[in-house]
Formats: sequence, structure tokens, C-alpha cells
Amino acid sequence: MNFCSILFNSLNDYILMFNDFLWTYILIAVLIALGIYFTVKTNFVQFKNIKEMFKLLSEGSSSSEKGSISSFQAFCIGTASRVGTGNLAGVATAIAIGGPGAIFWMWLISLIGSASAFIESTLAQIYKEKDGDSFKGGPAYYMEKGLKKRWLGILFSVLIIISFGFAFNSVQSNTIANAFSSAFNIDVKITGVILTTFTLVIIFGGVHRIAKITGFIVPVMAVAYLLLAAFIVCKNITELPSVIRMIFTNAFGFEQFLGGTLGAALLQGIKRGLFSNEAGMGSAPNAAAVASVSHPVKQGFIQTLGVFTDTLIICTSTALIILVSGAPLDGSVKGVELTQLAVTSQVGSWGGTFIAICILLFAFSSIIGNYYYGETNIQFISDKKIYLYTYRILVAIMVMLGSVVSMDIVWNFADVSMGLMAITNLVAILLLSNIAFKAFKDYNNQKKQGLDPVFIASSIPEIADDLECWK
Repeated sequence: MNFCSILFNSLNDYILMFNDFLWTYILIAVLIALGIYFTVKTNFVQFKNIKEMFKLLSEGSSSSEKGSISSFQAFCIGTASRVGTGNLAGVATAIAIGGPGAIFWMWLISLIGSASAFIESTLAQIYKEKDGDSFKGGPAYYMEKGLKKRWLGILFSVLIIISFGFAFNSVQSNTIANAFSSAFNIDVKITGVILTTFTLVIIFGGVHRIAKITGFIVPVMAVAYLLLAAFIVCKNITELPSVIRMIFTNAFGFEQFLGGTLGAALLQGIKRGLFSNEAGMGSAPNAAAVASVSHPVKQGFIQTLGVFTDTLIICTSTALIILVSGAPLDGSVKGVELTQLAVTSQVGSWGGTFIAICILLFAFSSIIGNYYYGETNIQFISDKKIYLYTYRILVAIMVMLGSVVSMDIVWNFADVSMGLMAITNLVAILLLSNIAFKAFKDYNNQKKQGLDPVFIASSIPEIADDLECWK
């Protein structure tokens, strides 16, 4: 074993130790507690307003300004970041390590966490700022304007740049490279160079190019993958009841409790669920703030729908494909290779190719969405172009590196950075949640009057002077 291998293994061990402490003793409890609190305080907003969410998704931009971003485009940017390797590789890893019961905990964190997604995206809209022809905003902005703590906003910005611009994009490129190596026997270095080139072309085009690309890729890739999942599940429809039973018994089973695997199912389900749907993490609000809407709550609804789309539909599809196929769940195969194996066993050799292409589209759209989150926060720290251009180059370098490094250390580093970022954001939205509750009340009062809700700063007098876009 050479020196580099020893160094990587040692570093991975330390990351894993801190990672386990962070998630086991801190983050899971905070995520669930705040998710329940927001759910109760909003009177179960994520369940009672589903019809309104779908209605708002079809709304165009409420502004005629050149370059404005619609609710649908903001939804696609947010979903592009959410729908990535977590849906195909992350779900497979959760099942391989935590067993089928991990899926139940993934569902649960989605249902509870979607209330946190509503709060953070509503706040992002309230505190957004003008950015030329468009808008910008997110947790860093509501930390500065709402909490009067610019230092906290800078801390969050640094964490999201590391998490999304670097760590998560390494995960995405790593999964693409592995999928293409498995399906086509293409050297990971070649895949890395191609990915890096396309990433640079798109990210130097700005937010409007990002919105157009994701607005095309996200619906196409989601529909194609869901059709495949529906075919495989229908083909094995007689296995479905036993699969559902397996998920629940493994999530709560006495046998799993005695064997010590119940905690693994819970931990993996919540980890991979948060990585995939990003509820409460503070990432999607950066996309939510870009939309031009008449009321902040509208983007709160839209991004809540994004959580459901990601976890309850796409992640569940991957789980069902793996579980009905009879693919090995002993941990001998995990990550995207497990998903490829499951699909290939059901539809033939072209299945591995199809999954590789899905991974390319899913993960590449995530690279674009992740990059944008980092860009917004670079702009928060400084308007100097040199920082933005440096960030773009570093993103490209991390995409390349992610293609060739060990998958374990990439996933573990992503988990740590995601955890720290989530804690910072969750503290902020808890402190500012009363503002989101008041905005929600204002929205509901206008709906009861038969109006299309329009928000003005004076609706919440105590923050009116802090708002730039709702005068």
C-alpha cells in the first residue's frame, strides 16, 4: 500500500468518526424535532395544500421584466439539484447498508422535513434582493437581513460552497464515471474530462442558461425513469405486497433490533433522504429566491412539492426496482452498480446502459444546480468577479477529481459538509420562523377573500424596512 492510499484511508476514518457523531447525536434529532414543530405550527401545510402546489407549478412569471425566472423554472433548478445520484446511487447504498427498512425512514424524513422546506423557501423569497434582471437570495441573505448576523451568512455561504460546489459535485461526477465505466468500460479519466468541459460551458452562461438547461433535462429524465420503474414493478406486481411488508418489518422488526441493524436502517434512510431531497438543508432556498412570484408563500409551496417529487416518487421508484428484482442486499454490491444490476436483471443488458444514461442526466443536472447555489453565495460574500471566476474553475477541478477518487471518502465528506450546513440553516429558520408563519397567515387570509395573494412589505411591519423587493 503506497503513502497516498494510507493517507486517504486514515483521512476517511477520521471523517467517518466525526460524521457518525454529527448525525447520530445531533442532526437526526434536530431535523425531526424542527420538522414536527413546523408541521404543527403551519397546521400540516405539506399535506393540506398539495392541490395548491400543483396549481402554482403551472404559473408563469408574475413579472414582465426581461430575464425573470418563473415558478416552474425555479422548481426545475431546485429539483435538478435534488434529483441526482441520491435517487439512484444513494437509495441503493441506503438499502445495501441499512436494509430495506431504510426506505421507510427516507419516506418519514421527507414527510416531516417538507415543512422545513416550506419555511426556508418562504423566508428566501421574503428576504430576496434584486440582481440585475433577476433576483438572488437564500439562507445567507435571510441570516444577514433577518437575524442581523452577516458573519453567520458568510459561514453558511462557505459551507454551501464547500458542500455543493465541491463535495456534492464530486459525488455526482464520481457516480457518472462509475456508471459509464460499468456500462461501457470507459476510463473514468475520459468521462471526467468530458464532464468538466460541458460543466464549464454551461456555468459560464449564467443563471438563465442554467434555468433553460434544467427546465429541459429535469422533466425528460424524470418521466423516462418513472416509466421504466413502472414497467419493472408491473412485471413483478405479485412481489409488491411482500416488498412493502419487507420495508416496514425491516424498519421496526424485532429481529433487526436484536441484530443491531435497526439503527443502521434509520441512519442510512435519514442520511440518504436528506442528501436526496435537501429539506431544511438550506440549498433549495437559493433557487426559490430567484423566482418572480406575487407572494413568498408560493415558492414555499413549490419547493415543498419538490421534496415530495424527489423522495416519494423518484427515490421510491429506485427502491422498488431493487427490491422486486431480487438483487443481492448483502452489501456485496452497492451504489449505482446495484441499481444497474437490478434493472439489467429485469430488462436485459440494455438496462445497465439506460441507467448509465439516467445517471448522466440526473447527476449532470445536479452539477449545474449545485454550482448555481455556490455562485449565489459567492456573490453574497463579495461582488468581485475574480472570486466568481475562481469558484468556477475550482468547481471544474472538483468535477474532474470526483471522477477518479475513491467513492467512500467522497460520500463521507459530502455527509459531513451537508450536516454542518443543515445545522446552521436549521438554527436560522427556527429563529426566523415567526416571519414565515405571518406570511403564511397573510396568504391564507387573501385566499379566503377570493384573491390571488399579493405580498407587500407592510404586511409584516416589523421587517418592512429590511425588505428590498416587496415595497
